[in-house]
Amino acid sequence: MARVPPLNRRSNPGKDTAGPDDPLSRLQPRWGRSVLKADSAATVKRRPDLERALVDNSKNPGLASDAMRQRMLGRLTEQGISDASVLDAIAKVPRHVFVDDALASRAYEDTALPIGFQQTLSQPYIVARSLSLALRLGSSLAGGLALEIGTGCGYQAAVMSHLFPTTVSVERIEGLHTLARRNLADLARPNLHLVLADGLEWAALNGPFDWIILAAGLTDIPQGLLRQLRYGGVLVAPVGWPEQRLVAVRRGDTEPQASEFEREDFDLVQFVPIVKGVQR
Repeated sequence: MARVPPLNRRSNPGKDTAGPDDPLSRLQPRWGRSVLKADSAATVKRRPDLERALVDNSKNPGLASDAMRQRMLGRLTEQGISDASVLDAIAKVPRHVFVDDALASRAYEDTALPIGFQQTLSQPYIVARSLSLALRLGSSLAGGLALEIGTGCGYQAAVMSHLFPTTVSVERIEGLHTLARRNLADLARPNLHLVLADGLEWAALNGPFDWIILAAGLTDIPQGLLRQLRYGGVLVAPVGWPEQRLVAVRRGDTEPQASEFEREDFDLVQFVPIVKGVQR
């Protein structure tokens, strides 16, 4: 068996963290979010007017309005998200459709939200950050097949369907797979395909992919999963334990560089650990 070369690692911590006194930090579930660190080298410039407008739902009777989505986009821009295609894709997807009616008033806050089955809908910043990294590092790709492992309620898959020619999203929990299908039914995304399966096993049988995005944490990245990247392909995943970082790995473009993988570590995050097998 050929020796697999080690990943080349570069550290590039995210600049978009906020301090522990951020009022939204107290509203966030544990998973699917960035970790707010007091000793961050740089902090986000806060907009108190937007914070109050998004948290105080009594001032926002039109919770599904374009104005609410535009406020969310404004905050993402302040947090350092600058990729116009990512912001445009997020603007096109109604986040309130993917949460329970009782939580619709919080759909456009910058917070993770529970979706059942002990899972969460990741905060908008994490979705935007992950996809921005995938697009920036995979900018030379001419293909268009993206894989998401961990469909959840279907929100990130919907955003991805506006960014990639073809997106396949795999979920291992049957109840969530059914929920995502229901949430996506009226959005008419013919280039988005949902699969009920163990994500890691399915990826091993159906690659290669131009992009792989994981919505569950790994202690380390399996070499077999990296081998499912097309030349020049990019994987983005939360990696590490007990400390997790959002990690991006890019495969070399051509032989012999195709056997090499370059890794960069970004934001501190918290995600539910990946689990094997299908839960029915």
